[in-house]
Amino acid sequence: MKTRKLTRDKVNIITLGCSKNLVDSEVLSGQLHANGINVMHENTRLDHNIVVVNTCGFIDKAKEESIDTILQQVELKRNGKLDKVYVTGCLSERYRNDLLKEIPEVDAWFGTMELPLILKQFNADYKQELLGERLLSTPRHYAYLKISEGCNRTCSFCAIPLMRGGHISRTIEDIVKEAKHLVSIGVKEIMLIAQELTYYGLDLYKKRALPDLLKYLSDVEGLHWIRLHYAYPSKFPMEILDVMKERDNICNYLDMPLQHISDNMLKAMKRQMTKQDIYDLVHAIRDKVPGICMRTTLIAGFPGETRDDVEDLKAFLEDVRLDRVGIFTYSHEENTTAHVLADTLTSEEKEARAQEIMEVQQEISYEKNQERIGKEYKVIIDKKEAGKYLGRTEFDSVEVDNEVIIQSEHELPIGDFVNVRITKAYDYDLEGEVIL
Repeated sequence: MKTRKLTRDKVNIITLGCSKNLVDSEVLSGQLHANGINVMHENTRLDHNIVVVNTCGFIDKAKEESIDTILQQVELKRNGKLDKVYVTGCLSERYRNDLLKEIPEVDAWFGTMELPLILKQFNADYKQELLGERLLSTPRHYAYLKISEGCNRTCSFCAIPLMRGGHISRTIEDIVKEAKHLVSIGVKEIMLIAQELTYYGLDLYKKRALPDLLKYLSDVEGLHWIRLHYAYPSKFPMEILDVMKERDNICNYLDMPLQHISDNMLKAMKRQMTKQDIYDLVHAIRDKVPGICMRTTLIAGFPGETRDDVEDLKAFLEDVRLDRVGIFTYSHEENTTAHVLADTLTSEEKEARAQEIMEVQQEISYEKNQERIGKEYKVIIDKKEAGKYLGRTEFDSVEVDNEVIIQSEHELPIGDFVNVRITKAYDYDLEGEVIL
């Protein structure tokens, strides 16, 4: 006689990597939930019996973290604390055949575009009518909104097209529908994400349609802030800035990964721009939207990078004084065109160069923050920690940018907007008081 299972399955989804992966996990959660399956994201109570690990395969550190996480879950399964371990995401897409042999205890591996196949493991159906509906893992007042998938760029260092395929835009109608749903459940800020925002629409509408999309989104009632992430600099559609100036709910904020500034590095990276092009673009953007906050990411230690290239990059930061800068050390990725180049720098030298560059930016960030003292800003309250409220201005995105630290005797509801006067400034954070 078969033993009857008395407990329901409970699924925990672990997400590694970028915000685009986070959205994928939220969509999976929504689909499982709609099929009557008990699902959690990053469940800390450890009362689940099935795990889905959504992996990242972008650079070496991310791959190591993904593999370590898979091995931890497999160990829990060996010890009888889990029934099933499933793996999806970029690492699984890229290395599935190798991983199948190396970690046979995993019950099934899935690529980045195989959501219906994951659902089949749970005897669940993909519900098309849920388009845009997902279980948010972020606080309810903000959410990421993915407008396209994949990338058509050929940057020599990047393996994303290998894992995510070519660029596929979502329709404006679907994106606006999702935005309206998000607002209906309490979202006040959306962050537009994609592998490449500015390519949006070329496949569907035969033109760069991000400006049109922004107009439709900014008309969504109740949507207070719209923020732009991952805008590619080459052939940047300046019309985006016209819409930004026209619409109050589009943040004066632009995340534009530049990667480097020296001509020989830009050419080797296949970035389709020169140093002068980048200088001209930064000045043009600031001329169009005075006061815009510009964020970028850079790469240190690309093959062939010289000391002159590093000095070039430091001089660029001192010249243009970008508001926010993040930096990666180069990761030598197989099957990218840069993999044929000699990766001669040690990891220690790459880290040292990254630190050297960030020290320049740290001073710039401190000086720019000092200029904010005494000024007043609209701030969204994200959370309360150790008796203090933490919020952000329109010039700051979640997790990667400045926070505004606020002490207040009055309760400040999470997700509300308040006016704050800045009283102190540090390298990467601000302090302020609420103006009643």
